[in-house]
Amino acid sequence: MFKDIYLIFNPVSGQGDPVSELAIIQSIIDEKTEGKANLTVLETTPSQAADQLAKIAVENGADCVIASGGDGTVSAVAGALIERPIPLGIVPRGTANAIAVAFGISNNVRIATETILESTTIQVDVANCNGKPLMLLAGIGLEADVILQANRQLKDRIGTAAYILSAFQQVQDLDIFKVELETFDRVIQVEASGVTVANIAPATSVLAQGTPTVVPYDGLLDVTIFAPAGTGGAIAASYNLFQSALNRRSTNREDIGYFRCQAVRIATEPPQNVVLDGEIIGETPVEIVCIPKGLTLIVPADSNFDPPEKLAGLPGLDIRYKEGRSPKTQSA
Repeated sequence: MFKDIYLIFNPVSGQGDPVSELAIIQSIIDEKTEGKANLTVLETTPSQAADQLAKIAVENGADCVIASGGDGTVSAVAGALIERPIPLGIVPRGTANAIAVAFGISNNVRIATETILESTTIQVDVANCNGKPLMLLAGIGLEADVILQANRQLKDRIGTAAYILSAFQQVQDLDIFKVELETFDRVIQVEASGVTVANIAPATSVLAQGTPTVVPYDGLLDVTIFAPAGTGGAIAASYNLFQSALNRRSTNREDIGYFRCQAVRIATEPPQNVVLDGEIIGETPVEIVCIPKGLTLIVPADSNFDPPEKLAGLPGLDIRYKEGRSPKTQSA
């Protein structure tokens, strides 16, 4: 049971009522811990960002830090917890909440809060992108332009539909640019309209779905190169990627490429916008490095994010767990 919980709360995230949502979180924590946990609420402001508040929580001895806001808030809080034994809980309240979706965390404030107090922790990969934390993905070109055009006013009015509308507008006039991707062992040069580097991504993150599965525990980054010609090609390629994600298979289109690596440096000509976990951070070039199992994350107890393995059916199979170890990760 956690004793010192810090809640990093972004009051301007999403379309809900922040006052009532904060009250729900506080009441559930008090109820589930029978008042035995000390909850400290730190709200973000224009002068105090989520990463700064998370560092305060760490310095003050938090044994659990909860991020409540959109993907940008969650990613910023995670950055302060990388390679620390402090678990991160997520109560999503943003527009897309792609990080929560990727890890099977409910978008319902009440259920997400209960998850933190009743579920399990896993070790997941994170990454560093130009000195900033990456939990979900970095998008260069098309994906970044979609996020950039889906402005705050539009998201407040129509929610996630703002991204769909923006995507439709962007594929009407694709910008093709030169890309150089440098890894440990090679340099790849191509022409593309988008490049996505993913640590984990739900099926709705369409441009990250080149590889058969994007998993956050393999110590690798999944790079997808999106290079269709024209509006029709872009729509067809996007649909193909979405179907590939749903069916857990790789795409076979010639205008989509993909590979995995531990680190990659990406330069473009001309420079392109870069979106990192839902937030625009500037332009290329970028350098992204995976940090294997660098974050302790709280996920639902029935999460299917166990490391992939297949042992059943082997002759004479006998599995015995060492003392203090179990098939599941430790309970929160």
